Amino acid sequence: MTATLNDEALKKRQADRRKPLKARILFPMPLPEPFDYAIPEGMNLTAGDVVIAPLSGRSQRGVVWEVVPDEGERALKAVESRQDAPPLTDELRAFLDWSARYTVHPPGVFLRMALRHRDSAGEPRTQDVFEPTGQTPPRATEARAAVLAEAAADAGTAADLARRAGVSPGVVTGLEKAGALRRVKRRLDPPFDIPDPDRSGMNLTDGQKRAADELVSLVKRDAYAPVLLDGVTGSGKTEVYFEAIAEALRRSDSAQCLVLLPEIALTQAVTRRFAERFGAAPAVWHSDVSQVERRRVWREVAKGRARIVLGARSALFLPFTDLKAIVVDEEHDGSYKQDDGVVYNARDLAVARAKFAGASAILTSATPSLETLVNARRGRYAHVQLPSRPGAATLPQTEAINLREQPPERDHWLSPALVKAVAETLERGEQSLLFLNRRGYAPLVICQACGHRMTSPETDSWLVEHRYTGRLVCHLTGFSMPKPKTCPECGAEDTLRPVGPGVERIEEEAKARFPEARVETFSSDSAQAPGEVRRLVSRMEAGEIDILVGTQIAAKGHNFPNLTLVGVIDADLGLKGGDLRAAERTYQLLVQVAGRAGRAARPGRALIQSYAPEHEAIQALIAGDRNAFIDAELEARQAYGLPPYGRLAAIVLSGPDQEKLDQWSRRMAAAAPVTDGVEIFGPAEPPIAVIRGRWRRRILARADPGIDLSAYIAAWRTRVKIPPSIRVQVDIDPYSFV
Repeated sequence: MTATLNDEALKKRQADRRKPLKARILFPMPLPEPFDYAIPEGMNLTAGDVVIAPLSGRSQRGVVWEVVPDEGERALKAVESRQDAPPLTDELRAFLDWSARYTVHPPGVFLRMALRHRDSAGEPRTQDVFEPTGQTPPRATEARAAVLAEAAADAGTAADLARRAGVSPGVVTGLEKAGALRRVKRRLDPPFDIPDPDRSGMNLTDGQKRAADELVSLVKRDAYAPVLLDGVTGSGKTEVYFEAIAEALRRSDSAQCLVLLPEIALTQAVTRRFAERFGAAPAVWHSDVSQVERRRVWREVAKGRARIVLGARSALFLPFTDLKAIVVDEEHDGSYKQDDGVVYNARDLAVARAKFAGASAILTSATPSLETLVNARRGRYAHVQLPSRPGAATLPQTEAINLREQPPERDHWLSPALVKAVAETLERGEQSLLFLNRRGYAPLVICQACGHRMTSPETDSWLVEHRYTGRLVCHLTGFSMPKPKTCPECGAEDTLRPVGPGVERIEEEAKARFPEARVETFSSDSAQAPGEVRRLVSRMEAGEIDILVGTQIAAKGHNFPNLTLVGVIDADLGLKGGDLRAAERTYQLLVQVAGRAGRAARPGRALIQSYAPEHEAIQALIAGDRNAFIDAELEARQAYGLPPYGRLAAIVLSGPDQEKLDQWSRRMAAAAPVTDGVEIFGPAEPPIAVIRGRWRRRILARADPGIDLSAYIAAWRTRVKIPPSIRVQVDIDPYSFV
């Protein structure tokens, strides 16, 4: 019987080999699955090849997802051509498929991110430049001598050398004919320098060396290895994971490493540290990088020549050929969650990509997310700890200022205790950071005559006043308008008044109280371009700023040796609202911002202004007892089956007609499959119910551990055919409830 079955299987395989083949092609579009195409005679295709095929009357670029026997059920359109481009690896295609299933998005939208710069797959572009041959031209003139001098300093094009020498381009071509210059090809976008893993880095302390050895031992496995690098602020986590990257590079000449950062503003400083450690700057990938540079990075990654990539969350979808390590720096940061378009958490997808690639996944933080901590406690992740700062540096002394007992003066925001501490810091010649996670001058503008609140058109979010530009801005939609002189509701003049503080208002107060101090603001408004960020950080490092007023951009990853005082203006800000992660986020942010103080030999101090200093997050920070806060927070989460002891998914529906939206939202909720261990809440109106003229409703699903919530949501979606006027967005593991 067994022999018969084996014979039948062998005959089937032989028959399949004789059948013509077809290609299953996935297109970088929001389509649910690959489409079948005939492979023309003489065209050899394998999975991963980039091809051109007809779709909806047009020739479209796609990727061969599979090559399978054609059973001949129906006539198929033929593939038009195969592109001369690096194929997508099996690992990357598997990762894209998994990401689509996990996030409940069409796989084509993830392919679109992976092919974003596919046109750069060819070899680099070149230009003709001229360099000296060493021969003396038969006729020496001042113009020729000037050109030869410029060419000796730096080869250039004919136009470039002529401009630099102050002559006509004909002088350059004349020197070429005379044999004094030769024409050579120079690459416009050369490959990245090769990093040297054996270049010496900083001397590590004993604790850092032990942590580095643990990471290196995981990298040596050449297999999937997730690990939490858990170290207090200023403990040297970057230098420690440098050793893991160095080991990955040593193990193979083709090894590639990816380091994800939560903020573009951190890129310049981290790039400099990579260059110092490895003798070569990494390839950089984020939204502010030029298109030319992005094409260069994409091509060099696909060719396997970019060995270290430093990037934002979208760098996860680059076509690495031999990925050996992924580092997620500040893994707890909410910036890793993308809420627009394709909704995903880069931290979770980074761990998945490492698994498909058989690579190490190093998650680093001084305040790890509860999900990551629980994975480490359960043994799913290795747990490497750095409990102290190196050398003489110590963690800052943290105190709470009870604003009920020590309130600021009327229309001021700095309490007497904080004002005194800043003055003492200035007298010692040290720096202060005043932290408020709120951009602009004031979060609300209200009419004193009628009470009208200025809101964004077709959105119920408040307009934020920006005093420097004289404009009111919606940070949700980007809408901006000049601040009006009259109230649009009642017409009263000069009655629109700012309510509450933003960083611009704190800067104004700091300048008034300390007129001799050099005060600057650090926010995404004041430092938008990477160059502006670099210059501001350099001024702070050089001691050219006495008081820095900053948002969360100032709380991440910066090392200011002379900064000894941190003042948090409103510690209660993050505790407002119904976000289940409010306390966790507040604690993380306060620890991060307080950790900017005292990172060198001078001791640091953090003063936390709060109307609720008894809150467990603030008390844990003051006591330096992270475990007490974590245990209390986990106990509350476990009682309600919330992450990490359960799963959440949100379905957000939006539409221009409120009544129709409510009707279809109720239908959607009613269609939820009845399953043990899954609870459905809603539909409900979110805090911001209207965005860009579209009403919004949210349905929340909570599932017990062990339930495939992604599959549940995917099945649920198929039960209701929503009309085109209503958009449906799925958010697996939501971070924002606004």
